[in-house]
Amino acid sequence: MIPLKDENPSSTIPIVNIILIVTNCFFFIYLNYFVPGATRSIIFQLGFIPYELSHLVDIDPKNLVPVPLTIFTAMFMHGGWLHLLSNMLYLWIFGDNVEDVLGHLKYLFFYIMCGIVATLAHGFLNIDSRVPTLGASGAIAGVLGAYMFLFPKVRIKTILILFVFIKIVYIPTIIILGYWILIQILSGFAEYDSKTGGGIAWFAHIGGFVAGLVLIVMMKKRKRGRYIKKWK
Repeated sequence: MIPLKDENPSSTIPIVNIILIVTNCFFFIYLNYFVPGATRSIIFQLGFIPYELSHLVDIDPKNLVPVPLTIFTAMFMHGGWLHLLSNMLYLWIFGDNVEDVLGHLKYLFFYIMCGIVATLAHGFLNIDSRVPTLGASGAIAGVLGAYMFLFPKVRIKTILILFVFIKIVYIPTIIILGYWILIQILSGFAEYDSKTGGGIAWFAHIGGFVAGLVLIVMMKKRKRGRYIKKWK
C-alpha cells in the first residue's frame, strides 16, 4: 500500500513540516553530490552507531560532531533516493495535520523528541552494533502514531497493489497506519538478534511510533481543533 493523499486539509500553513522536508532533501543532495567521494565516510561520521554511544567511544573514521549529537545528525541523513522520497512522502501527507494540532514550535519539539526516542530504542536493542543508522523514519513514525490517534477515521487515498493488479482505493487511517505498525512489529521481532547487520531499524520505527502516541496525548491542546471534531 502506497499512501498518496489524505482527506484532511490543515487550517494553517505547515511551515515547520515544509522546513523539515526541505532540510532533509538539502542534506541528502549536498552530502551525495557536493562532497565528492566522501559519502561512505560521512555515513560513519554523522550517522548514529549504537556501539559508540553505549561505550562512549569514537571509532574510526572519527565523527564530525560529538558522539551524542549523532543521534540528531542521523535524523537528517538518508541512504538513497528511495529511502528519502518514501520518508518525505509520509511526512508530507501526515505531518501537516499534526503540526496543525500542536502548533509550529511544539510540533518541532515533538518531531525531534520522537526521533531521539526512536534512535535510542534502536541503540538499546543493538548495543554492540557498529553499523551506522540514519534516516528520518523514527521521527516520522512518531508523526504517524500521533496522526492515527488524532484522526483514526480519516480516509487516505492509497495505491493498492495485489500481485499484478493496481488500484486506487480510500482506506481509513486506523487500517493503513495500523497495518504499517503491525508490519514493523512483526518484522522487528522476526529479525531481532539475527546478526545480519544493516537493513531496516524496525525498533526505531516502533519506538518512534510509541513516542508519538504518548507525546500527542501529553501535548495536544485541550480544546480540540475543528478537524479532530469532524473526524471523531
